[in-house]
Amino acid sequence: NSVRTIWKGPEGIHAFGNFPNLALSKDGKFAAAVRSTYYSPPEVFAGPLGKWHQFTNNNTGFQANWGKAESIEWTNEGFNIQGWLVPPAKVEPGKKYPMVVLIHGGPSGVTTSEWPASAGMSRAIIAALSARGYYVLLPNPRGSYGQGEEFTRANVKDFGGGDLRDILAGVDIATKKYPIDPARLGVTGWSYGGYMTMWTVTQTNRFRAAVAGAGIANWQSYYGQNLIDQWMVPFFGASVYDDPGVYEKSSPIRFIKNVKTPTLVIAGERDAECPSSQSYEFWHALKTLGVPTQLIVYPDEGHLFIKPAHQVDRMEQTVGWFDKYLK
Repeated sequence: NSVRTIWKGPEGIHAFGNFPNLALSKDGKFAAAVRSTYYSPPEVFAGPLGKWHQFTNNNTGFQANWGKAESIEWTNEGFNIQGWLVPPAKVEPGKKYPMVVLIHGGPSGVTTSEWPASAGMSRAIIAALSARGYYVLLPNPRGSYGQGEEFTRANVKDFGGGDLRDILAGVDIATKKYPIDPARLGVTGWSYGGYMTMWTVTQTNRFRAAVAGAGIANWQSYYGQNLIDQWMVPFFGASVYDDPGVYEKSSPIRFIKNVKTPTLVIAGERDAECPSSQSYEFWHALKTLGVPTQLIVYPDEGHLFIKPAHQVDRMEQTVGWFDKYLK
């Protein structure tokens, strides 16, 4: 097996939801893709591999209403970590701003330069927060794509360990280098990012607000609830029945009494990948322990929200929660 580079460019392969829009011809010689960056909206490109030509100009009139994204890098525990920092749409000299950390899904995933307009997952939150005066940090910690197989597998049997330390190291860099108020930090994410949000607030009280979307509170109970459990053994090393301890040690519910961070919990009623019962378990524990929390379960929605009204409401609820605790 070999790897061959067929295209390089500033654009990302745009994803409407969680999966890049790329189609290959039967013989593998031609492809069509939707490409975008933080500054250029999505358009269709097609042609021979590596020699794509733009086919559409449907979105040329759209203008970015968010700050200019910057790729930043930092090191942690021998790893070189890359991420994106999107500033507020308008930054005033001498003023400090709140920052929200947005953790991507996965566990194997990556945040690239992509027009932040996909509301099915969490991309549209970037634009909304930036327009409201927030910095948004989008880290690609160990376990992410983009730096080879060893880096992508560096979170195997270590969910919430090195990946969280990589993220917190990025927060340190951002708060030192940019006009960010370290006392007004938030954290959010969807799917694996929702799990990481739940996990983060059990491990540190550094964040003043959190929004956990489609998260996982308890890996042991999750094993028997979801419909995609085939991915779990390669990451945990064994089934939950053979090694329950490796699942327990990365479960937010085990450390729930540490949580002080006000946390909004969001889920889709019909989510088969990250069942809403996981969100209910986390919310119920927080409520019982007196932590400020709210649970919103959207009817007839799965892992990706389909209904525009629900997509908009989820975004407004998320921004509103951060406004309440960080502004």
